[in-house]
Amino acid sequence: MTDRGSTRETAARLRRRIARTGGRLEATAEELAGRAGARTADLRDRAGAMTWQLRSTAAEAGHALQDRAAHTGRTAHHRALRAGRGVEHRVPAPVRVPVRFAMRHPRPVVIVGATGAAFVAAVVFGRRWAKH
Repeated sequence: MTDRGSTRETAARLRRRIARTGGRLEATAEELAGRAGARTADLRDRAGAMTWQLRSTAAEAGHALQDRAAHTGRTAHHRALRAGRGVEHRVPAPVRVPVRFAMRHPRPVVIVGATGAAFVAAVVFGRRWAKH
């Protein structure tokens, strides 16, 4: 049979080993938590940098697009003015007043032109449908 003294000694030794192992586990857990915290901070910094980079790239692309659109608008406006000036001097005197108006106020002319084109298209399609 086992001696009670040796059992107590073995139990005490097991308790000491469990206490040491628990201490090592605690230290390991703290170390891993520290590493995870550092990794989290690193990932947050990288995400912030990437967000900033994406925003600046998008802003640059937007500015480039605005510049290109402005340039295209100016070019079309200047071409229209040149064409209008060329027409203005070639047409008879009674037509010059509407041409000047069209050069000074292009939006109403575009609206009237679109309305006229829609009216002509409606008449043409109406006649085709009436024949069938």
